Amino acid sequence: MRVISADGAQLGIMSSRDAQLMARDAGLDLVEISPNANPPVVKIIDWGKYQYQKMKEQSRAKKKAKSSELKQIRLGLKIGENDLNIKCRKIIELLDDGDRVKVMIIFRGREMAHKEIGTELMNRIIEKLGSEVVIDGKSQMSGRNLTFTVRHK
Repeated sequence: MRVISADGAQLGIMSSRDAQLMARDAGLDLVEISPNANPPVVKIIDWGKYQYQKMKEQSRAKKKAKSSELKQIRLGLKIGENDLNIKCRKIIELLDDGDRVKVMIIFRGREMAHKEIGTELMNRIIEKLGSEVVIDGKSQMSGRNLTFTVRHK
């Protein structure tokens, strides 16, 4: 088997008995790194330290990974132009944070008779968000709400 020392230097090809003796003399462990290689590769390392470093590396990677959440923005049909601009800016901020955003347009009272106004509002929102967003699925009318989900490309 091919033996690598604790500092990364290659010690050459030797028998497993010789490699175990070298590891024992150094007060370290003999760990098989690549069993499928020809010949198999082993390394002389401190197993506890190796496991600790591996665990720390995994926790660092977990901290950096951001899971995307589904955030929700609600607005009515009678929303003013400036209020709509503010809501669109907020949607873009949420998308930049890596989240998906569920936009809910709420119909009140007699507004249910004019669903086409809700569709026009939805199209205006999508137009304001620009080309960097994608609509997940299609818009749905559920009860008195028109909902659609957007995410970054």
